[in-house]
Amino acid sequence: MWEYIKLLRLDKPTGIFLLFWPCAWGLAIGSSVIDDSVIFYKYLLLFFLGSCFMRSAGCVYNDIVDRKIDAKVSRTKSRPIAKGTISVTTGWMIILLLIFFSILILIQFNLNSIIFGLSSGLLVIAYPFMKRITYWPQLFLGITFNWGVILAWLVLENKFSLTPLALYSSAIFWTLGYDTIYGMQDIKDDLKIGVKSTSIKFKKKIKTFLLVCYSISTSLLLLSLALLDANFIFFIMAMLSSCILFAQVLKYEEENTEKNSKLFALNNYYGLSIFLTLMLTIRHG
Repeated sequence: MWEYIKLLRLDKPTGIFLLFWPCAWGLAIGSSVIDDSVIFYKYLLLFFLGSCFMRSAGCVYNDIVDRKIDAKVSRTKSRPIAKGTISVTTGWMIILLLIFFSILILIQFNLNSIIFGLSSGLLVIAYPFMKRITYWPQLFLGITFNWGVILAWLVLENKFSLTPLALYSSAIFWTLGYDTIYGMQDIKDDLKIGVKSTSIKFKKKIKTFLLVCYSISTSLLLLSLALLDANFIFFIMAMLSSCILFAQVLKYEEENTEKNSKLFALNNYYGLSIFLTLMLTIRHG
């Protein structure tokens, strides 16, 4: 059973929340169109469950595609598929089951949401191959991982708008930053194997790169608040939340894997704080 828990990454729930918070952000900025809080929290629960299913499905799929690479990386060589304790066939069966549950959730939304949600499957399929062809797999992850911002907006608003696009762009640069920190754990093995990442590309200027990513992300977040006609108090709240990001830049230490892992986990608190800020913005302007 522990091998299946490891396969689904249920022992490391941080990824679930990092997938969920962008969905929660999209629901928050779209919630002005509904008066019934029960409906809002129903959708919030559905997106959380969907995040659990899709994150696990993505992890299993990545493990299947990367099984030969994972076997050569110290952090990942004990993953069940890489070491052969769970077969590739079993992995595919689990993926199909998780996708089935995800689709059951998706079909409860409007048609635009369903079409947009299904389109993310192409990004998920392509993602694990990006580190083989580009130094920017973290950027591609940001595009994929934060699809939920617009999806959740469409569930409530049923049309595209500049506001969720600005928030989506902010989330992309947020992910680009924190996944670069995450990627530093494997940099020595990745260099030997020949796979690429922003962690490798910007290794000598990592703090500058993180500063740029988080500055752009914060600027786009403030633009989103401006489009929502937010009160200046909520701009201050957003800036205070962004301190969580810039603290990662200040505290980052190249050789301190344990510390950097804790810095990566701080992003959950950032996601939560922005969700609360957006909720208060919609409720109180």
